[in-house]
Amino acid sequence: MSDAREAGGSRLGVVLSGLVVAIGCVLFLGGFAWGAVLYKPYSVPTDSMSPTIGKGDRVLAERIDGGEVRRGDVVVFQDEIWGALPMVKRVIGVGGDKVVCCDKQNRLTVDGKVLEEPYLQAKEPASMTRFSTTVPKGSLFLMGDHRSDSLDSRVHLTDSSRGAVPTDAVTARVDATAWPLGAFGMMGRPEVFEKLPGGVSQPGPLRLVSVSVLTGAVLILGGAAYGPVARRMGGGTTRRDETREKVAASG
Repeated sequence: MSDAREAGGSRLGVVLSGLVVAIGCVLFLGGFAWGAVLYKPYSVPTDSMSPTIGKGDRVLAERIDGGEVRRGDVVVFQDEIWGALPMVKRVIGVGGDKVVCCDKQNRLTVDGKVLEEPYLQAKEPASMTRFSTTVPKGSLFLMGDHRSDSLDSRVHLTDSSRGAVPTDAVTARVDATAWPLGAFGMMGRPEVFEKLPGGVSQPGPLRLVSVSVLTGAVLILGGAAYGPVARRMGGGTTRRDETREKVAASG
């Protein structure tokens, strides 16, 4: 009777472990597929976005339409005037904004509102170059966080675009730094832009993608481990039963 119960329990365990592994595979592979559709990795070749993103860092950027961009976003864009290569900069102004540098404390203003920028390279002014420009409609004014080492909209102020980049030049928005591991983390949305019209963007689903992949991996490993663990425990039970039978027989 005991052997029958153990056999039934073993079969149920095998079925359940198989189900756990199957669910894990769905979450793991589905998470990877979801992430591959929504996100693209980029390598940042310069330190123009330091300290937010260092030279050589790998970032994960969500594929978006340029119309979804908000002030404060760190975006990936490509524009022939800027060299026709993918670049990573922060959005400071959108169409219609008047961006001015600088006030008496060397801070930028957008439509007269002072920007306190905690992400800048330490002890740097908002810009070494003083300027005042109105961003054309359907365009973005972009700057690097390492202002003294960034070739950005300020360099192109004398162009016909007044330094701005068309919104449709944006291909993605950075959601996280993925490498090196010491720099790993989600990209925050600066509070300073929250009170401006349009507010800030919402983070993409990268956390959900990560949770799906990690949960799937745990379920796969846990389900796969059931068989060896069950056999090990079953072997121990069998040996204990044999020992009891020997003791009873000798008694």
